[in-house]
Amino acid sequence: RGELQCIGATTLDEYRKHIERDAALERRFQPVMVGEPSVEETIEILYGLRERYEQHHKLKILDTALEAAAKLSDRYISDRYLPDKAIDLIDEAGSRVRLINSQLPPAAKELDKELRGILKEKDEAVRSQDFDKAGELRDREMEIKSEIRSLAQTKKTDSTSENDSPVVNEEDIAHIVASWTGVPVSKLTESESEKLLHMEDTLHQRLIGQEEAVRAVSRAIRRARVGLKNPNRPIASFIFSGPTGVGKTELTKALATYFFGSEEAMIRLDMSEYMERHTVSKLIGSPPGYVGYNEGGQLTEAVRRRPYTVVLFDEIEKAHPDVFNMLLQILEDGRLTDAKGRTVDFKNTLIIMTSNIGSKVIEKGGGGLGFEFSDNEADAQYNRIRNLVNEELKQYFRPEFLNRLDEIIVFRQLNKDEVKEIAVIMLKEVFSRLTEKGIKLEITDRFQERLVEEGYNPSYGARPLRRAIMRLLEDVLAEEILSGAVREGDTAVVDVGEDGQVKVTQGEKRELLPQGAE
Repeated sequence: RGELQCIGATTLDEYRKHIERDAALERRFQPVMVGEPSVEETIEILYGLRERYEQHHKLKILDTALEAAAKLSDRYISDRYLPDKAIDLIDEAGSRVRLINSQLPPAAKELDKELRGILKEKDEAVRSQDFDKAGELRDREMEIKSEIRSLAQTKKTDSTSENDSPVVNEEDIAHIVASWTGVPVSKLTESESEKLLHMEDTLHQRLIGQEEAVRAVSRAIRRARVGLKNPNRPIASFIFSGPTGVGKTELTKALATYFFGSEEAMIRLDMSEYMERHTVSKLIGSPPGYVGYNEGGQLTEAVRRRPYTVVLFDEIEKAHPDVFNMLLQILEDGRLTDAKGRTVDFKNTLIIMTSNIGSKVIEKGGGGLGFEFSDNEADAQYNRIRNLVNEELKQYFRPEFLNRLDEIIVFRQLNKDEVKEIAVIMLKEVFSRLTEKGIKLEITDRFQERLVEEGYNPSYGARPLRRAIMRLLEDVLAEEILSGAVREGDTAVVDVGEDGQVKVTQGEKRELLPQGAE
């Protein structure tokens, strides 16, 4: 008794599972709760560890790097604890900097390449018993090896003479955080700043019209990237409301493509799949004891894998009201707890909900009574429509839900000029598909006007245009290709005849481009 001292370290879960169950064993130990250190305490811990990591990686770690490791890991890495995640950041950044600096100089790399070739030749000479040639190659091999050694030595001497051991700074830490989480936290480069400043123009290459929506989304992305957004809330949360086919989902796709890598980079949830009450649990995962408990939720798992992304709730009004209760925590605190009790971080997501609420009001044009004297009638009408749509949204959604949104954006109806621009974008897609088949397509102005005429419907947006292209262009071309009238290497000219029928004629033959061949 008293001879043996025992100190154990375990997690709360393991303690509850193995030690608390045995009351006699639990009584023998005095539990000491060790909490997670604060950011300031973590920085002190890192100062104490710095020397060991500097010796291990043979480099210098700056104070700013230690502070950045503690602060950035606390803010962006949510599924691990301090100081563990901050120490790992320092370790990984140190090894990355060491590797970059220990590479051979370019001249030595060239020699190394030459050396590999000579060794290969020497082996072949020995195999074919050409010993004179093998002897010459061996001498050359010795020369190159000594040259590489001297180059490496020179680099080493230069770095020691300048006392220039590699340095880990906050940029290196930011780079590692970005590679772990996918969230860009490094300083903005000039090209990226330029890209963010002209973000509206970039989005308008794909989305025609809808200035208000594009401006609001661009402002939110700029705010987040510069680091001015509230760190405890999502980047932004919007409801896009408006008639069908005016570009609500298309804007989200354009945003995902240009600023998050690809169209697949967005998390898309079609709310028509969550119309019944029991389907709501699919978002965060089934509760314990139910089928699929170990699979996790569709929303929570997707955000855990990709914390920096666009989350699109498509057709939000189709969802069961219980979904909105779940969204309250995401919109306010940027967090959601899944079925397993893990907290999922939504602080780096851009949340967009699309809705067709108010489309009847927009179709009627928000018809006001009496006369209205306004310099700009279109703007006055838009403001009137926006107020009416907001009133209609209040009937669908609870005030606590609407109050947490950053902005409710009402999309305008498309006019004829905008439909004409959309037609050009859609036709380009058809052109590129035909180029793959080795066929060049030309269309006349008369045909383009006919397309816009048949594809323009203010109530349905741009979708009738897609149907018009299918009916007037793709169907006719498909028949011509199948009948052999249009072959690979031909130029097909599409026009509208005097009788109003679409006709395809052959243009002049052309040389087939290499990439056109299948």
